[in-house]
Amino acid sequence: MKLAVAKEIEMGENRVALIPDTVARLVKQGLEVWVEAGAGERSFFADEAYAAAGAKIIDDPYTLWGEADILVKVSPPQERDGRHEVDMLREGAILVGFTNPLGNPTLAQKLAQRRITTLSMELIPRTTRAQSMDALSSQASVAGYQAALIAAAASPKFFPMLTTAAGTIAPAKVFIIGAGVAGLQAIATARRLGAVVEAFDIRPAVKEEVQSLGAKFVEVKLDEETVADNGYAKEISEISKQKTQETIAEHVKLSDVVITTAQVPGKKAPLLVTEEMVAQMKPGSVIVDIAAEQGGNCACTQPGRDIRYNGVTIIGTINLPSSTPIHSSQMYAKNILTLLQYLINKEGEFTLNFEDDIVKNTCVTHAGEIRNQKVQEALEQLRVNA
Repeated sequence: MKLAVAKEIEMGENRVALIPDTVARLVKQGLEVWVEAGAGERSFFADEAYAAAGAKIIDDPYTLWGEADILVKVSPPQERDGRHEVDMLREGAILVGFTNPLGNPTLAQKLAQRRITTLSMELIPRTTRAQSMDALSSQASVAGYQAALIAAAASPKFFPMLTTAAGTIAPAKVFIIGAGVAGLQAIATARRLGAVVEAFDIRPAVKEEVQSLGAKFVEVKLDEETVADNGYAKEISEISKQKTQETIAEHVKLSDVVITTAQVPGKKAPLLVTEEMVAQMKPGSVIVDIAAEQGGNCACTQPGRDIRYNGVTIIGTINLPSSTPIHSSQMYAKNILTLLQYLINKEGEFTLNFEDDIVKNTCVTHAGEIRNQKVQEALEQLRVNA
């Protein structure tokens, strides 16, 4: 079976789907591995390292895409030299990577029409069994870490308390909205930097995790379920949203730094920090909005840009994992490796058991059909809106 590692062409994408170490393990397992020339260049993995691991370096992308049985990548397929990458795949091939199927179901439709079997890494279920395959979580941890560093660099204040000859400097107050994987890593990093940290989440179950990292948990009691089946926070009613925003406003106003991390897969990010809240913040305060790519949790966020509003700096970060490509690629490659080893048997055959919850959730298209129910619904909704 021929496994191909594609070079990412999306602007600003520095990660690679497999690193030399994981390639060596797959070669040992009996797979023939092709790597597109320069695929690991921006994540500091040279072609020579892949060749030493047993891979064949392919200069022509059309040969690599067209002859691959399994193609792995990071970002979704897109237009390339006037031709869509999906059309470069042979019919019946297998694609593994982030494909944004809920946000862009038309891509899933295109993949189905080409009879491509698509395994979407963002749909890996959040279960103990699938934990080592969970690419969303691995990359979110990088985003949370980077968000805290960006905030510390942008803030005109020190994060830690400092005792100097000029007197004692009070520590910065950091408020983190959303205590998922990204939020928890942001809490841990801001605490390591010495800040006083508070964190908010509509899921009361995360309280202990927040407190274990040395942060104060800001709680709001809501009269409805706040956790979706996949473990993420679910969309809540307008009454609950209003109650949530009132609680958030009290803490945003007093914070030196706000880091927002709340996202709903396939939907616009929930608005949590209003323009009025930003206007009440102290001059010099900083907001880092991890959800900028989905529209942002802050009303003033502009994706991919840093702006100044009423003396407050709002940073609309996008693709934060790409900014630390060595470790991001290492973690993502381990996620891909674990999934492939789970699906490829000892005889080297790729098998899909649709009774298995990992396969059922992750497989978006197969045999000319969209298999995932949520993706089908997203595509239907797109048709209705059109």
